[in-house]
Amino acid sequence: MYTYDYLYDFTKTVFLKMGCSRDDAEVIADVFLAAEMRGHASHGMIRIKEYYELWKAGRINVKPKVRVVHETPSTAVVDGDNSVGMVAARWSMELAIEKAAKAGTGWVATRNSNHFGIAGYYAMMALKYNMTGICLTNANPLVAPTFSISRMMGTNPIAVAIPAYKNPPFVADFATTPIARGKLAVAEKKGEKVALGFVQDKSGKPSNDPTILKSGGSMLTLGGDRLHGSHKGYCLSAIVDIFSAVFSGANFGPFVPPSVAYLPLLEKKTGEGTGHFFGAMRIDAFQPADEFKKKMDEWIDTFRASKPAEGEEKVLIPGDPEREAEERISREGISIVPAIKDDLLKIAGELGIEFD
Repeated sequence: MYTYDYLYDFTKTVFLKMGCSRDDAEVIADVFLAAEMRGHASHGMIRIKEYYELWKAGRINVKPKVRVVHETPSTAVVDGDNSVGMVAARWSMELAIEKAAKAGTGWVATRNSNHFGIAGYYAMMALKYNMTGICLTNANPLVAPTFSISRMMGTNPIAVAIPAYKNPPFVADFATTPIARGKLAVAEKKGEKVALGFVQDKSGKPSNDPTILKSGGSMLTLGGDRLHGSHKGYCLSAIVDIFSAVFSGANFGPFVPPSVAYLPLLEKKTGEGTGHFFGAMRIDAFQPADEFKKKMDEWIDTFRASKPAEGEEKVLIPGDPEREAEERISREGISIVPAIKDDLLKIAGELGIEFD
């Protein structure tokens, strides 16, 4: 087991060695470790290798100049200058919060960015300001629309964070696919299969192979197949793609640049880099903040008190699993799969730093 501080310092040092500024390296490490602490190892230390390989291939900018390229009092378009995604994303969400503080709501579309870790991190940034936070992003195309075998979309997550009064906040953070790509990578590292309904082979047949993407297969949208509502997952993913890319001027759908170095960059572009979309809404733009948060407490208590199904201990509220994971991992430490540890040891050796 590893402590938070040890992995935070290691991650920060890796990105400093790659040429990032101290401030940017600290933001990147903060997001990686937030994923580990919230039980989303699929977006934590396993992703360092991907960024390292992209850096070696010259496909990310570690000295970016993130800037606003279009703006109104409540909206903005941000250019991330091909930065590590966390840098452009945090900058953009801070801008959305700043605009919401003045105008009641703030909306920022971001282009020319890269993979940014867990979407929930950015939505939750709004909570301490008595705001609701919203975050969307498109991603490299590994997902086939319903009835297709073509890889047209990413896992395209949605995150919404809403404050409560006495209860922990409501935090929904989910991909628009049945499984995140990072969890396929974790299953591969563990030598495990995945459930049917998550991926298909290159001809469209169901598969349980987590490596199927490397041989032309694709991920499925939320629902898995038409009978179980994959068309609704397709709609959700499409909405995220349009908000993230068409609004910002980023690449959409199949033209999003891959966030792994083993996939080549596409010749055709429809915009700049990967796209994100951020929103912040002041609670008191709708009603007094304390009044709203007490109503959220009532909502949470009502749903938590619903009768659980046979074999289930309790009914969960969005955000409960991550909060419980954070409490447990804070006590026990962070576990890293041996194959991921090997990747980190190799990176450390190449950069001339230590990893125990």
